Amino acid sequence: MKHYDYIFTGTGLSAMMTVYKMVLSGKFTGKSILLIDEDTKKTNDRTWCFWEKEESIWENTISKKWDLALFANENFKRDLELKPYKYNQIRSLDFYNSVFELIKKQENITFLNDKVTDINELETHVFVATSTNTFTCNQLLNSIYNKALVESQQKYPVLQQHFIGWFIKSNQAVFNSEQVTFMDFSVAQKGNTRFMYVLPTSTTEALIEYTLFSHSLLEKQEYESEIKNYIQKLGIQDYEIIEKEQGSIPMTCYPFWKRNTNRVLNIGTAGGWTKASTGYTFKKSDKKSTQLVSFLETQTDFRKFHKKSKFWFYDLLLLDILDRNNELGSSIFSDMFQKGNSALIFKFLDEETNLIEDVKVILKCPKMPFIKALFRVIFLSNKF
Repeated sequence: MKHYDYIFTGTGLSAMMTVYKMVLSGKFTGKSILLIDEDTKKTNDRTWCFWEKEESIWENTISKKWDLALFANENFKRDLELKPYKYNQIRSLDFYNSVFELIKKQENITFLNDKVTDINELETHVFVATSTNTFTCNQLLNSIYNKALVESQQKYPVLQQHFIGWFIKSNQAVFNSEQVTFMDFSVAQKGNTRFMYVLPTSTTEALIEYTLFSHSLLEKQEYESEIKNYIQKLGIQDYEIIEKEQGSIPMTCYPFWKRNTNRVLNIGTAGGWTKASTGYTFKKSDKKSTQLVSFLETQTDFRKFHKKSKFWFYDLLLLDILDRNNELGSSIFSDMFQKGNSALIFKFLDEETNLIEDVKVILKCPKMPFIKALFRVIFLSNKF
């Protein structure tokens, strides 16, 4: 039974970011690392976007940048000036290839294409079983999301950011290649929070996604019917579908950190690294992975890694509202973006604002739903 210093169960975004930064740090060359995943990461299975002021270490994987954004609902449209930010797009395959290109040069890192079947923490080590083998390690970093665990509890709201997207090529030049449609709530809400999200890569090509923040997924045909209607609304009569993608991202403030132990740390979606109120994953995982690598350099008890912030509380308020009144999402985001400073909103969503800036953003939102949510959350806070 081979022993490793670190085992990563699951090699999604968070694990890949962490291992990549461990290599770049130069401080883990003497540590043996095993990555286990049943997916070989050789397909483009998703698209990540994030806003950034300066170039990051992921610059070589960015396929498109935008300086402008559009927010819309059935009553208004607003062009958003993103400065000092740029909105960046990364195709997952480009990211995977970049990370694996570095990893394969490291003699201390092994990738195993296999399914994890058991994780068992013992007093002196962690035992890991796969479909074909068994291993032990000093510390384990797990990014395999336990859906049943989160959805079986009642304390914390659990919604999904679910979507289907088509990357299309039109015979007509209808897109502004310099402007991303951040949220377009002009589509029928049908008692939910529903919007279109458009990432144009040229005047004739774009990724168009029909997205919901709600409890339940739809039948595939309903997503695709809405995409077809939106394409017609844009004035496109002739187009081809180049590629499709779909996904469902859990939106919850469930305290994943309480399941961290001395030797096992939950990371990524499994560790609450996804931004609960928006479903954005890339930027938060980037920050958390940097913190984790610094932590690994000096500490070993994973129970000490997590630190709860005020933004967890803000996210909990929004999720409480959408859990009870899912149709309010459009009015909440519309009030925020119609009246607010877009750069400040993006800073707030990146969890980088101070208290005064927080108040400036929050006051743009409808007051009564948040007041009611505040009292509910305060009442329940003794149970958290």
